[in-house]
Amino acid sequence: MAFFKMGPGTLEIPMTMFRNNRNKVAREMKNHKLVDNKSYILLQGGNDVSFNDTDVDYLFRQESYFQYMFGVKEPGCYGAVHIESGKSILFVPRLPDEYGVWMGHINTLDEFKKIYQVDEVFYCDELSKFFEEVQVSVIFTLCGINTDSNLQSKPATFTGIDKFICNCDVLHSVIAECRVIKSTEEIEVLRYVAKISSDAHKEVMKSIKPGMTEYQCESIFLNYCYYNGGCRHVSYTCICGTGHNSSVLHYGHASAPNTRIIKDGDMCLFDMGGNYAGYAADITCSFPVNGKFTEKQKFIYNAVLDARNAVLKAAKEGVSWVDMHYLANKVMLGCLKDGNMLKGDVDEMIASGLNAIFQPHGLGHLIGLDVHDVGGYLNGEPERPKEPGFNKLRFARVLKEGMYVTVEPGCYFIDYLMDKALGDPNLLKFINREVFEDFRSFGGVRIEDCVLIKKDGCENFAIVPRTVEEIEAFMNVK
Repeated sequence: MAFFKMGPGTLEIPMTMFRNNRNKVAREMKNHKLVDNKSYILLQGGNDVSFNDTDVDYLFRQESYFQYMFGVKEPGCYGAVHIESGKSILFVPRLPDEYGVWMGHINTLDEFKKIYQVDEVFYCDELSKFFEEVQVSVIFTLCGINTDSNLQSKPATFTGIDKFICNCDVLHSVIAECRVIKSTEEIEVLRYVAKISSDAHKEVMKSIKPGMTEYQCESIFLNYCYYNGGCRHVSYTCICGTGHNSSVLHYGHASAPNTRIIKDGDMCLFDMGGNYAGYAADITCSFPVNGKFTEKQKFIYNAVLDARNAVLKAAKEGVSWVDMHYLANKVMLGCLKDGNMLKGDVDEMIASGLNAIFQPHGLGHLIGLDVHDVGGYLNGEPERPKEPGFNKLRFARVLKEGMYVTVEPGCYFIDYLMDKALGDPNLLKFINREVFEDFRSFGGVRIEDCVLIKKDGCENFAIVPRTVEEIEAFMNVK
């Protein structure tokens, strides 16, 4: 049996996982009226991308749909599946002999066939000839909107494709829905990368101390994931916010590259996730840099933790994700009320949009081959909620067994939103202004777990200290 594996101690992924994914998509495609016994799926893999006008390329990462169905490491490939039989065909670039001088051994077609466990392998310049010989009726290509980015996946194209009947309307919704429900093999990959990422977060918590920079903490995480887990990629730009930076939801970008010097007493919000064989982790840990919570830090942290715990207790097949967002917001606002920051009826607070002042993002998202995985609003369904905070949900579906989601409630003190609340009589009536203002420079807290939905509950793959007591005990172990 052929496997993907990065090295000793890293997870072996059987190539049959990708074959099973191909078969799953083919089975679902058979239900469509346009499919007959000469219909094929065609996907185009990713290509190398040059750094501006130089001869240096960005580190290659495979296109996600192509990774899902073929698991191919190399750029410049295509993959086809005969829908009726499930027969798979890989098309690889025909490389010049000189490639071997600079880049190493050039695999033969038989070697590619063995490595990727496909039925046939041809060169990319034989695509037109192949489809002519099999007398293809329809080539189904991928084209659809990603509702997180609002960008469109690009249908496969090759010289001569205009000679064939192509359909780019059907495949996207089918393959995206297949990706929503994880297979047993995929679950093990996701469990592995979540475990490596959890351990990397714990390594940061053990190593951090005042006087370090945020990027030094990022480097500890990156090193652990790669050195110990074979994660050459991370799934997104690491967010290492400390102090007031912990209130910046997507901190760590090019204009704010995790450069602040960490001070004693700071609250840290570290949102980081490794990536293995294309599969993502997305975990956030919030903790005081010195390992000891102040009363203010404990107040906000426990409000977020209670929200997270309520969702983990309630989430299961058949439950609405919109209801889970409401539950998390209601629990957190209730805790803030109990701590005298807020007053009044909590349901009325949410009806007024106060929840979005403290948590402007959605409760979480689907996760898999993309950190914000596909399938949230396929074909415009379900309709995206319109209420404040709820309108930021990356998906609003009823949960199904096999879905893999993040649960990430947060509480932030963002100057712009604080000013907005204080200037709106409909929101200000719920706020004890003096207490609220006292948290203006606090930053924020987010707790994020990776959770597998089951029929009667859920399983959390993020294994890190979560309670105040667990965090303090872990960080103060000498």
